[in-house]
Amino acid sequence: MFFAKSIYFSLFFIYNIIMADYFSERDKTNLNKLRELRDQLPEFCDQFFVGISNITSPLTRINYARDYLVFFNYLCSNVRCFKNIEVVDFTIENLNQVKQEHIENFLDFVSLYTNQDNTTRTNSEDGKTRKLASLRHLFSYLYNKSLLNENVSQKVAMPKKHNKEIIRLEKDEIEDFLETVEEGVGLSPREQKYHNITKLRDIALCTLLLGTGIRVSECVGLDISDLDFDNRSFVVTRKGGNRTILYMPDEVYDALIEYIPFRMSIDSDTNALFLSLQNKRIGVRTVQILVKKFAQASTPLKKITPHKLRSTFGTNLYRETKDIYIVASVLGHSDVNTTKKHYAAIDDDIKKNAASVVKLHTKKKNKDDDDN
Repeated sequence: MFFAKSIYFSLFFIYNIIMADYFSERDKTNLNKLRELRDQLPEFCDQFFVGISNITSPLTRINYARDYLVFFNYLCSNVRCFKNIEVVDFTIENLNQVKQEHIENFLDFVSLYTNQDNTTRTNSEDGKTRKLASLRHLFSYLYNKSLLNENVSQKVAMPKKHNKEIIRLEKDEIEDFLETVEEGVGLSPREQKYHNITKLRDIALCTLLLGTGIRVSECVGLDISDLDFDNRSFVVTRKGGNRTILYMPDEVYDALIEYIPFRMSIDSDTNALFLSLQNKRIGVRTVQILVKKFAQASTPLKKITPHKLRSTFGTNLYRETKDIYIVASVLGHSDVNTTKKHYAAIDDDIKKNAASVVKLHTKKKNKDDDDN
């Protein structure tokens, strides 16, 4: 079980120093994408992106840039006073002409619109909220730098958000899901063929997601050298690049111990813990597809994603500990309010208990007791 463990972990520790770090490479790729997007935006946006570079990740700045592209393309195509202006030529003086109603009309526009690549896009309340938040960041920054006369974005009300049902797996559904991962129950003949090849990997990966609640991006970023079987722990790189130690439940430990010899037998040029069929580091999209495949075979009435497995873990951990702060710490949330969505389903338990406590025929019950 633990064959040559000290040898291969030493080798991979050295190898990991030589190999490019997954998260560093991801940030380099995102920085290049960001530069491409910035070239399409007004010049004053450069000052904003430089100003927030030390407090945001490249991916966050990419999302801002994409939102700004949609916004400025809308202004230059739909607002009369900006119609003859190219997006890259939009000036800070032009931005000072943007009014509250322009932003409100923009939020209505993104409900359904055609993007530059001729694809149709839609935005619900969540999408509109994110776009308005992006604009508020830009306007606030420029206003605080005395480049804007007024921060009109603050006058625009945030879209009303409706509470969504928290989707997660119940205990019996977890059993069914893991049975499908382990035995291939419900998979098509073609899926069974690939399942026989990737079985140990898929068991370890899905058990890790369900048993620790890590994000899918954190999962695909794991290297073999991040595991410490002696202490039953592993190092995970959180959002923003912070690295923290998490501990393996018994079932996660057992699944990884069984998987590691198989992983070590594969000749690959990467230190990644989980590999694709091409023996490269597995990608986020691949993990999403395989989770969906197992979920459709085991719990077809629920749309289960890796994030729903994270919600399942958060709910179960809260039910066991009754401590929101423990859940927030393990999930890597800096704000405990973010954690609430992971155990909001506990309300169901409270409602069920309330249904059993409330009695309507109290007089009849008292009479029956007196007769006895």
